[in-house]
Amino acid sequence: MKNVFATIVGFVVASFVVYFFETLIGHTFFPLPEDADPMDIEWIKNNMDKIPVGSKIFVVIAHFMGIVSGMFVAAKISKISMIPSYIVGVLMLLATAFVILSLPKELWFSLTDGLFAIVGFILGKVIASKYISPIHAQ
Repeated sequence: MKNVFATIVGFVVASFVVYFFETLIGHTFFPLPEDADPMDIEWIKNNMDKIPVGSKIFVVIAHFMGIVSGMFVAAKISKISMIPSYIVGVLMLLATAFVILSLPKELWFSLTDGLFAIVGFILGKVIASKYISPIHAQ
């Protein structure tokens, strides 16, 4: 039961971190155009060229930090298994892949987002593994 809790909390933390970096920081420093509706996927698809580069960079940072923090929190709660961290990491990788594939973006943005998400998973694994008891590590 503890691992289920670790997975859920890790995923919630990862999602919040993505929201924090992407929306609260990214949109504050690099505001979207006046007519923007960030909840409308069609608006985003049709207006990617109007979204500031700085805002896009914060999306990449958000995905990276979300994966790392979610995997860390899942391991910190579980303490006995890497499985919750792996589940959180894979779910966040899939979410990042969905964003990359569903929205038309510049090549640099797609490649950077994908690469940083993978690096985030690897770093998250390294950090999370330090909080798993070696006797119970899976």
